[in-house]
Amino acid sequence: MKFGGTSVGDGKRIKHVAELAKQFHDRGDEVVLVTSALSGVTDALLKNATEASETGKTSLVKEFIADLTKQHHLAAHEAINNNGIVEIVSNEIDSRIEELEKALTGICYLGELTARSIDYISSYGERLAAPIICGSLNSIGVSSESLTGGEAGIITNDNFQNAIPLEESYSLLKERLGPLLPDKIPVVTGFIAQTESGIITTLGRGGSDFTASIIGAALEADEIWLWKEVHGIMTTDPRIVPEAKPIPVLSYIEAMELSYFGAKVLHPKAIEPAIRHGIPVRVKNTFEPESPGTLVVKDERLSKDIVKAVTVIRNVALINISGAGMVGTIGVAARVFTTLANAGVNIVMISQGSSEANISIVVDENHLNKAVKAIKSEFKNGIIKDITPDRNISVVAVVGAGMAGTPGVAGRVFNALGKAGVNVIMISQGSSQHNISFAVSADGDQKAVQVLHKEFGLDK
Repeated sequence: MKFGGTSVGDGKRIKHVAELAKQFHDRGDEVVLVTSALSGVTDALLKNATEASETGKTSLVKEFIADLTKQHHLAAHEAINNNGIVEIVSNEIDSRIEELEKALTGICYLGELTARSIDYISSYGERLAAPIICGSLNSIGVSSESLTGGEAGIITNDNFQNAIPLEESYSLLKERLGPLLPDKIPVVTGFIAQTESGIITTLGRGGSDFTASIIGAALEADEIWLWKEVHGIMTTDPRIVPEAKPIPVLSYIEAMELSYFGAKVLHPKAIEPAIRHGIPVRVKNTFEPESPGTLVVKDERLSKDIVKAVTVIRNVALINISGAGMVGTIGVAARVFTTLANAGVNIVMISQGSSEANISIVVDENHLNKAVKAIKSEFKNGIIKDITPDRNISVVAVVGAGMAGTPGVAGRVFNALGKAGVNVIMISQGSSQHNISFAVSADGDQKAVQVLHKEFGLDK
């Protein structure tokens, strides 16, 4: 079971999490708990690390440390109803915060912040939360032990900020966590791991889910549960369509398509170990535990629904590359994509007409300028005549395994949009047919999502 930052936001919520885990433990389930940092802590750690390197002011560090200590001491007192355990946990918090203060003070004097330092600093959010949850469990009669991801056995390469777990992690996790079950609930820090030489690393975006997925796969768990503040994976963003519903069952491929196209509930990388080992992933709401949530499974044939969800990606931009010189010239597309890769540009979507006279590419909006600059620099010889950027776009995706082999889905999509007066700028559909994605103007994205959500009866 992994609990996100909102679920462990403060002491009262941590107490709720401990009581929730106890219910499952008491009924005979073997439970490993993976925790995020308390609400806002990781962002505050990164902000203060940056300020320390830029300003060199140790007074700011002291101020931050005092606030952080207060926040975690308060959480410990709220979450643990045993004075002896509160004292043990408070001492552990103080000891870790002291290490953190030394590191931040060092950054003040050095005036620089490396990727390795960022991982070390940002790891403290989870390293301060885990002992509080462990203490809360112990105080309600459940034997518990807290470990960092590295101590539990997650060993990675030294690609700081986005480290990749090594294969040996699986056997180490089984060796170290296995003997603690079923008597104890191990509490493992999400998001952080370590290299073979013991240097702290982090697993990047969706890191705590990734930790849970790796541990679940290593222990051959029956299910991996990701507890969040939502009812599961929704048919669309409820802020756009209030009638959005949780999706009862999704396939792995649908969940990955959805997360790629803007649904932030699951990160594709995070469920990769679960997919590889065929373990179902359940997304549940911490605050309404009786709600079934969404079950993500291997089998794509579990539903007759053609379309499962409609999602939108914002903060993207379109680049249209055209020129008569492109027709019949071999290797233009390869040069474009190699150039963008070398410039570190993330490509979201691609479309090319059979005439070969133009290529349309959607990129992250903050990569637009360097993308245009790189393409102009590469094609100085006139093969490409125009490079037209457009910031005013969003990408909408219609996702569902049932779309494969069902005739007329694209027709329904674009017919519904046409009737609603939504102009489609660019279309992209892969041969897997699990999604149809298209670009619309940013001011029409809400309407597009609302129209399609209704068209495929997702509000029913």
